[in-house]
Amino acid sequence: MSIPKPPNRVAFHHNVSLTVSLFVGSPPQQVTMVLDTGSELSWLHCKKTPTTPSTFNPLVSSSYSLIPCSSSTCRTKTRDFSVPVSCDPKKFCHATLSYADASSVEGNLAGETFRINNLNLPGLVFGCMDAGSSSNPDEDSKTTGLIGMNRGALSFVSQMGYPKFSYCISGRDSNGVLLFGEANLSWLKPRKYTPLVQMATPLPYFDRVAYTVQLEGIKVAGTVLPLHKSVFVPDHTGAGQTMVDSGTQFTFLLGPAYTALKNEFMKQTKGLLRILNDLNFVFQGAMDLCYLVELTRTTLPQLPTVTLMFPGVEMSVTGEKLLYKLAGVTRGKDQVYCFTMGNSDLLGIEAYVIGHHHQQNFWMEFDLVNSRVGLAEVSCELASQKLGLGL
Repeated sequence: MSIPKPPNRVAFHHNVSLTVSLFVGSPPQQVTMVLDTGSELSWLHCKKTPTTPSTFNPLVSSSYSLIPCSSSTCRTKTRDFSVPVSCDPKKFCHATLSYADASSVEGNLAGETFRINNLNLPGLVFGCMDAGSSSNPDEDSKTTGLIGMNRGALSFVSQMGYPKFSYCISGRDSNGVLLFGEANLSWLKPRKYTPLVQMATPLPYFDRVAYTVQLEGIKVAGTVLPLHKSVFVPDHTGAGQTMVDSGTQFTFLLGPAYTALKNEFMKQTKGLLRILNDLNFVFQGAMDLCYLVELTRTTLPQLPTVTLMFPGVEMSVTGEKLLYKLAGVTRGKDQVYCFTMGNSDLLGIEAYVIGHHHQQNFWMEFDLVNSRVGLAEVSCELASQKLGLGL
């Protein structure tokens, strides 16, 4: 019988990405890592370059050890990596990781002691990366690496052995909280759960270790979009799954669903908002519904709620979370806001992705043992304060 571990909590900071600060190595070096439920292997930059000023230095750590190719970790536990591992000339395990935004990193697998609060995690497998290419160097230069939190064998949460973890993201540039273990908190509403979609047979485009849920429909105010359920179901190749991804900022829908949502949202906001009619203007390559709002205006008009519907739970996106103000972009006397749901087809992603922007002020629980995701609406700033006080 395994003894349940007491919950362990970490504060994180949130702007474009969710970042957690922890200590790695002996003696401990402080690192800042992006929290990513959409990927497996955690990694740190181990080589200083102009674009990666924040690094982990393995040479000064007595607990650092490279993982040989012959080890079972290298041979079997890397089976869900999208690019197979290889053997470097010194017979150490070498990994290349590529992400949906076309960025990539590569380096050696190694074991090291990670420290979260007062908990030491010796021998945690991670990537010590010495090369890569970034799609957003400015943002990436602010962090040392990434914590992979999906269901793969080498993800951070799988290696820690916790049955579940939760996080709560408050508004922009605020703090959030990440909690490993059971969230027995008197002030937290009961979570509503939706099951994870399991795929028994490997399919080329289906990520089996992602947190995949079943999107069943989308509502704008009270109007359910006239889409057949088959639009939301993965096809015979596995393309079209719906992933809950803390490593992506916004939400992306496949073409047919995106077009239907865009048209209905435009219809319901006609007369409330002025559309930016510029065919060449696409925010972040996939968000082509943008609006002009007077620079003098401080609040947005009342917008219709967009609700994502899942078995057992609904996720409602309201007000400011629907439109994102583009920093420093103006057109005459207007500022530009873009609709925060984009078109996966324009990004070249064969999936629905629910990003962290739309998870704000939800307590998000990832239950690995019962294969489900739970959520409850909550003020995450309040949650951070309560957890900070040890309540």
